[in-house]
Amino acid sequence: MQRLYSWPWVEAQVAQTVEIWGDCAGRSALGGPQYCAHEQRKREKAYDEALRVVEREVRRTPRSRKERLETQAQITAAFARFSTTALGLEKEAVDLLTDEFLPVGTKLARWARRFDPSLSMADITQACRNAWTACGLQPLLGERVGITPSILGYSLLYPYSDNYLDDADVSAEAKLRFSQHFRDRLRGQRASAEDDREAAICTLVSLIEEQYPREEYPEVFDCLLAIHRAQEESIAQLGSCNDCDEAGVLTMSCAKGGSSVMADACLARGWLSEQESRFSFEWGVLLQLGDDLQDVCQDIGRGSVTLFSRRAAKGKPLDSLVMQLLSFSGRVGERMDDLPHGTRMLRDLLRMSWRSLIIGAVAESHEFFSLGFVDEAERCSPFRFGFLRARREKLSSRQGLYETLFDAFLEASNDGEDELPRQEYRRLSKVEAEASLLGA
Repeated sequence: MQRLYSWPWVEAQVAQTVEIWGDCAGRSALGGPQYCAHEQRKREKAYDEALRVVEREVRRTPRSRKERLETQAQITAAFARFSTTALGLEKEAVDLLTDEFLPVGTKLARWARRFDPSLSMADITQACRNAWTACGLQPLLGERVGITPSILGYSLLYPYSDNYLDDADVSAEAKLRFSQHFRDRLRGQRASAEDDREAAICTLVSLIEEQYPREEYPEVFDCLLAIHRAQEESIAQLGSCNDCDEAGVLTMSCAKGGSSVMADACLARGWLSEQESRFSFEWGVLLQLGDDLQDVCQDIGRGSVTLFSRRAAKGKPLDSLVMQLLSFSGRVGERMDDLPHGTRMLRDLLRMSWRSLIIGAVAESHEFFSLGFVDEAERCSPFRFGFLRARREKLSSRQGLYETLFDAFLEASNDGEDELPRQEYRRLSKVEAEASLLGA
């Protein structure tokens, strides 16, 4: 029986996730590995060594194709050394990052620039983050890691849609008109585009349709309509968000984050089991809340209300919310362990990334936590918090250098590598895949 991800289905998932979130309250310790000051300094040295390699290569200002490819090789090697020493990753995990996930980002960047040369580095980085999530889901769903037409199309929708809808200078009427046209296109309607933005969105949705014909994969488009509805609900509540209680803010975050990553998962294969859809939804909520924690200072400044900015704006420490988020990440990890696919190494890598996101956010926004909590969290970080803040400030001041690095990584190593992805693989139908899972 087909699972169709209607809005009532999303609301039911939100209700279940809110219940799990409530059960995660009351954690008394951060848990996880801890690092002494000597170990932290050792890892910081590896961090700085990798940074010096990157800056040395960038300052060379590679001009020829050969020089840009050499820069890619040197920086990739430096990243591998950094991952081994500073992050403590085993060779298998480093190989996964450098040989599979790094190429995902560089290929998407090449295709993005070919599709629209006006896209900024920030736009493409935003799209890459989504693509990495989708490609992280692929092996958990029994698929090989790699950019597909649908992952490319969905990831590039973000710079054209989210950024426009979040723009305070765009009128509410213009946003509503754009949102309606976007919804119509997701439903399969093909009206004339009013501007270049709508034309780009129509083309990106066509990439998804090329891989997943609507008649065969209705779940894909139900997922896309669900995240679009969640975005609309979020925008509609912005004006009255200051009056929302904590439960209302959490509900909005769950709907937006959960439906977004569930769409990633459906695009990774075309359909999901109940177990897989539940995991991907909860992973999306985890990432949304992690992003909200990272952005707490900016959200307070621009008046955006999240669980974290709401509490921090009232002068309350965020200690208990972060403990709750770490506990929730453990529940998501348990859900991941129940999936039939994916190696132990990948699962451990994902867990580490979730924890790093949360602990790193505490380092960046330390003023919103009690001193005792910051000290405890710092012992759970492979780097001292002051070191992380100093390096972040250093990196922020050198955006011009990293624009050069970004351009160097856009160089393709082989002819045809910048071609848009096409159907170079045979899609496994849902019936065939279910039969395979059952051992038929």
